[in-house]
Amino acid sequence: MFDGFELTRCEGNGVHLRVRYGGDGPPVLLLHGHPRTHATWHRVAPLLAAAGHTVVCPDLRGYGQSDKPLTDPEHRPYSKRAMADDCLAVMRRLGHERFAVVGHDRGAYVATRLALDHPEAVSAVSVLDAVPIGEALRRCNATFAASWWHWFFLGQTDKPAERIINADPDAWYKATPEQMGAEAYEDYHRAIHNPATVHAMCEDYRAGLGVDREHDDTDRQAGRRINCPLQVLWATHDDMADLYGDVMSVWRDWASNRLDGGPIDSGHHIAEEAPEALVVALREFWTGTEGNNPRLEHTADPLKRQLTDRR
Repeated sequence: MFDGFELTRCEGNGVHLRVRYGGDGPPVLLLHGHPRTHATWHRVAPLLAAAGHTVVCPDLRGYGQSDKPLTDPEHRPYSKRAMADDCLAVMRRLGHERFAVVGHDRGAYVATRLALDHPEAVSAVSVLDAVPIGEALRRCNATFAASWWHWFFLGQTDKPAERIINADPDAWYKATPEQMGAEAYEDYHRAIHNPATVHAMCEDYRAGLGVDREHDDTDRQAGRRINCPLQVLWATHDDMADLYGDVMSVWRDWASNRLDGGPIDSGHHIAEEAPEALVVALREFWTGTEGNNPRLEHTADPLKRQLTDRR
């Protein structure tokens, strides 16, 4: 898994993230969703590296083997803004001033926040199976509540979900080695059996219902948009089209540059189920954005040699 990649812990924004990186060329940051770790990208990252990219895959704060900071009553330590700041700091530590970002599921919210908060750093952003948190909650109806009830269950504090999940993590989080690959499954399985990780993942959702929505709504009211080219991809065997109909229309008011995208024949975990199709879509999008973003280029990696390989 991740043959030729380095594995390290890298400080970013006051926390340490577990980070896998490899390849050489224009940098791209891959951000996983819930309840995965960076290992969800193990079929995608080598393809991108072989195609001439430097690929960086962190465990988001709270997930996998990254730090799990103490929370506060507003759950701000698990806001997507905090996670985005982590990722920016890690990329800067690795020598990448400007880079493309791909985010899936919860990672898509971090990618969106990176593009909104740090436009100078993000050359292109691709979101997979997501609309902005503020948009999802603003459009919430009975169909959404029935299909995505876990948002509200995981977000509870009076009756925390952790006790139920920790009683039988395998029953709650259903995945198989056949779907994920044996090593990626082992990494995920270790994570979901760590009560500290389960708590941190719930904090992610608690932030989503509060402070993350506040940040999205503030940006929307101020007319802030994503300045770089934006790609939106969704799985045909998931429920994005059922929930939103024209998925692209949800994102139209958030994009001030090129907006591209479409469906991919896959279930929800696109990186695991349709890695080749995903890489083709990403590469085609990036090729089309190079003229608009001349700084989408490889940057020096002066700190890479100083990081400790912890494989």
